[in-house]
Amino acid sequence: MMRTPDEILAIAKEVILTERSALDSLISVLNENFVKLVHLILHSNGKVILTGVGKSGLIARKIAATLSSTGTLAIFLHPTEGLHGDVGIVRPGDICILLSKSGETEELIAILPILKKIGATTVAITQNERSELANLSDIYLPLGDIKEAGLSGLTPTSSTTATLALGDALAIVLMTIRGFQPEDFAKLHPGGSLGKKLLLKVDDLMHKGEENPTIQANATIQDAIKLLTSIPLGAVSIVDEDGKLIGFFTDGDLRRSILKFGSKVLLDPISEVMTKNPVTAHLGMLALEALRLMENRPSQISVLPVVDTYGKAIGMLRLHDLLAAGLPSTSHGNSI
Repeated sequence: MMRTPDEILAIAKEVILTERSALDSLISVLNENFVKLVHLILHSNGKVILTGVGKSGLIARKIAATLSSTGTLAIFLHPTEGLHGDVGIVRPGDICILLSKSGETEELIAILPILKKIGATTVAITQNERSELANLSDIYLPLGDIKEAGLSGLTPTSSTTATLALGDALAIVLMTIRGFQPEDFAKLHPGGSLGKKLLLKVDDLMHKGEENPTIQANATIQDAIKLLTSIPLGAVSIVDEDGKLIGFFTDGDLRRSILKFGSKVLLDPISEVMTKNPVTAHLGMLALEALRLMENRPSQISVLPVVDTYGKAIGMLRLHDLLAAGLPSTSHGNSI
């Protein structure tokens, strides 16, 4: 039967509203058992095993993938395959999370005592708190009063949405408590575009060679201005005769010097106004680490000298280049 555009949109909106209601219900029943599960995982030396059948099985796979990608060792176990040998992956101390809307899924009920006998902790996520799965498991997490979307209510929609949201909440809580950082994410996602960006090194983005402005300590501020103009990176590195970094001078330092001493300061040696022992990036450092070094200071740094293992000024790194490479900014401070 054909439907008008308004009728089509009305059906779609009703589905979304029904699923939103399921999430509201989930929030209302989230309890201390969720906290207990979080602590259990944090203090366990075992892995987290997700299992389920049908649509719940698909959600279990996704939750396992999310946990794995955010620092929690997790895998999916199909309960039917588990009953035919795959249960051998389960070890004492593992945490097995069983997903079933009804809590009466035969395959899960069949495998649950085997998991317990091995020494794994069992966790049931189901809507039915009186179900066999909820009663037999060590921990029970309710989904709340859920109505599936659609007139028939037969297709798993709201229940899978709520279960997925609960799994996402678990993953995010765990990664937050563990202090999981973007660079940790990058190590687990080396093939993704974000992972590649987060694995960038200072070496990949720094200005080097003729694009790296350096000047010796006996040069004047006026000499430094010429270099700042010809290589407009916003700073110059002051080096000794061996090329080792001994100071740093920025556009901001220039403005502050003129405001304090007047134009006569231009003929003074750069060594008198340079920043001694400046913050530096080093060869091989992750670009993300350098970005944090710039941002997480009382006054945000917009440019850094890069030194090698001998302390030689071999490059210069700008905040602009780091952000242009797609690295995630962590603050919004004022640059010098």
